[in-house]
Amino acid sequence: MSNSQMTPGIAAGRLSQDQLAQNFDDLHAPFAPHKAAVAADRCYFCYDAPCVTACPTDIDIPLFIRQIQTGTPEAAAKTILNQNILGGMCARVCPTETLCEQVCVREVSEGKPVEIGRLQRHATDTLMEAGIHPFSRAAPTGKTIAVVGAGPAGLSCAHRLAMHGHDVTLYDARPKPGGLNEFGIAAYKTTDDFAAREVDWLMQIGGITLNSGQALGRDLDLDSLQKDFDAVFLGVGLGGVNSLRAAGEERDGVSDAVSFIAELRQADDLSTLPVGRHVVVIGGGMTAVDAAVQSKLLGAEHVTIAYRRDRDAMSASRYEQDLAASHGVNIIFNAQPKEVHGNGAATEVEFEYTALVDGKLTGTGETFRVKADQVFKAIGQTLEDAPGAVKIEHGKIAVSGAGQTSLKGVWAGGDCATGGDDLTVTAVAEGRDAAEDIHTTLMG
Repeated sequence: MSNSQMTPGIAAGRLSQDQLAQNFDDLHAPFAPHKAAVAADRCYFCYDAPCVTACPTDIDIPLFIRQIQTGTPEAAAKTILNQNILGGMCARVCPTETLCEQVCVREVSEGKPVEIGRLQRHATDTLMEAGIHPFSRAAPTGKTIAVVGAGPAGLSCAHRLAMHGHDVTLYDARPKPGGLNEFGIAAYKTTDDFAAREVDWLMQIGGITLNSGQALGRDLDLDSLQKDFDAVFLGVGLGGVNSLRAAGEERDGVSDAVSFIAELRQADDLSTLPVGRHVVVIGGGMTAVDAAVQSKLLGAEHVTIAYRRDRDAMSASRYEQDLAASHGVNIIFNAQPKEVHGNGAATEVEFEYTALVDGKLTGTGETFRVKADQVFKAIGQTLEDAPGAVKIEHGKIAVSGAGQTSLKGVWAGGDCATGGDDLTVTAVAEGRDAAEDIHTTLMG
């Protein structure tokens, strides 16, 4: 039993099963075919479409929307999946409001973009529900590649390599594949065990052997992988959690938001998951919002997000901020944690207001306290262990080009590598591009 479960004020079963089921229902209901057709009709099918440029995976968005409009969603799905093999999950979790939809001509002219994300989900769901896997393996090349990490980057890399006819061994430290798609995204964004179903669908390509419970540095070492395989791709993510650097963060009731979300995502019965009455989440990213909103959905009475900078600097989009506010989450800007107070267990968090002085974030000296029996740290993650002799830069694996590391025959991508921006869609693009580079290198 964790400390937070033993802390006064934190309890399970605050809401009924029916209320929990309603709270954690799908955030956006999928389009029915008729509604998808109506939504597709709004697209101008721009020749030089800005939405394509804004998509990290370069999906031909006007083409797939045209294919939906003409009644061929399966063809639309193939257009999407050819560029983004995890297009189903990205349709659910990608911040389209700051990417493709933000630059949509309809958004610029009318303030209401074409609903690209929901149309993408309609296409990919239609194809997956039909049991179709539209890709097949090329003739065997005899080459073997180790992919370490079965998150978005690793899965994307493994699938593309398998398509090219290579034999891929996929390793992951956790008991289930999927990475943050499986363990780190709010449950209301990916209902009905979609992350696991998408991995099962992806594996239909063949040529990929999954070894779960195998961690780099514990069960695997990079030197051996380099000797045993023709190439290695590292998509290990970020396992470490940054410290608050505030007094009292070791108190009971203080934990990291990533672990909370992972526990929630794997819970068979949400009524068994403990949550505080007064929850404080410290951070300004998507993880902070997901932890805060889900705390509220579990039955927390008061939930506060505290972020040290202003609203515009918050990495969670304005849409995500508004989503939190719509669920009753209070967001405090320009507030940095000073101390977690309590007698053994957390009871309050003391904050100091901040301001920009000559471009530098500075404490003002003015403090305030927020009642808290449960505190979640959501201030970013770090690379837990440097893998072998690979070069590290700014706390991540240094890469150049399409994910090439400092070691010959070793590539990296996703959150663990420089250039990653903590988005599923970017990780998919980096895994795909590394796979193409690996293929060219091995066959060239």
